[in-house]
Amino acid sequence: METKYSSDHTGISNPQIIASRSFSHWLKAEEISLVFTTYQTSRLLFLGVNPEGNFSGFERLFDRAMGLYATSERLYMSSKYQVWQLDNILKEEQYYNGYDKLYVPRIGYTTGDLDIHDLVVDNNDRIIFVSSLLNCLATVSHKNSCTPLWKPSFISEVINEDRCHLNGLAMVAGKPTYVTAISSANIINGWRDKRRDGGCLIDVPSNEIIMRGLSMPHSPRFYQGKLWLLNSGEGFFGVVDLDKGKFEPITFCPGYLRGLAFWKNWAIVGLSKPRDRTFLGLKLDENLFEQNVEPRCGLMIIDINTGNIVEWLRLEGVVTELYDVQILPGVKRPMALGFQTDEISRILTLDPIDNE
Repeated sequence: METKYSSDHTGISNPQIIASRSFSHWLKAEEISLVFTTYQTSRLLFLGVNPEGNFSGFERLFDRAMGLYATSERLYMSSKYQVWQLDNILKEEQYYNGYDKLYVPRIGYTTGDLDIHDLVVDNNDRIIFVSSLLNCLATVSHKNSCTPLWKPSFISEVINEDRCHLNGLAMVAGKPTYVTAISSANIINGWRDKRRDGGCLIDVPSNEIIMRGLSMPHSPRFYQGKLWLLNSGEGFFGVVDLDKGKFEPITFCPGYLRGLAFWKNWAIVGLSKPRDRTFLGLKLDENLFEQNVEPRCGLMIIDINTGNIVEWLRLEGVVTELYDVQILPGVKRPMALGFQTDEISRILTLDPIDNE
């Protein structure tokens, strides 16, 4: 297999890819690539397939890269104190150094460190993100750090105190509909006392808690008429029975789960290695012990009809945590420009001349 990385930064060991034998063949057959973030080592990572059918990886450095959202020609990504819009500048059948997508950072909103987690674009092309620091949903502002849009009813005010650790956002028909939080606490850092079973799912339109008892839930996603999420504190990917308000676990994955995307009948789930006291005392430890496995960092491809893990990928080395993952349909080998070299200053693209 081939792993090729950018020269955006020197002196840092590149992550090593270990994968199931047919993973690269699966990407090629489905004509997709993957893009994912790791805030622990500040990377935006691309995974595609080269002309020989082997893995083609590419990375760029963005400080604490986290929330990620992809459209056909654009990526949106949150970082430590900014929200970025990256646009593909290549036309169909056009290549740059063998890559068929070249994403360039075009617009950056300086938000300050809002601890932005999930990030989406609504049906009005408005960026909406979860600010865990402010315990709210917000959008970008041309003047201020952000414009708050919604907060849980149990949060008394929009204030820079991470109280409930709001983190995940699911859209339905282009509108914010469900969010996850580690707890329903209304005091600074109150969520840390309820990590094992204080997690909740909130219906945004009604602002009602529709499910409790989750363990550090992340990445709610509405797909094929169902609401899916990751019960990260126990290590399970599953689906929510909205009528009963119950989480139904489907597949145990050996790691702390964050990042969820769907393609046809497959779910792509991100795994991380637990890192500090935030992850101690969770049932995940017990489940890993029962399965006699060590936690991993990587991706699992799950058949949502059977719950079987059909492909897997592990990242070894410097990368130990992932946050988000997105799918790039019809893309073979994606890459992006960054700010660590002068490459971004030398690539120029122009709009057509306006003769009016």
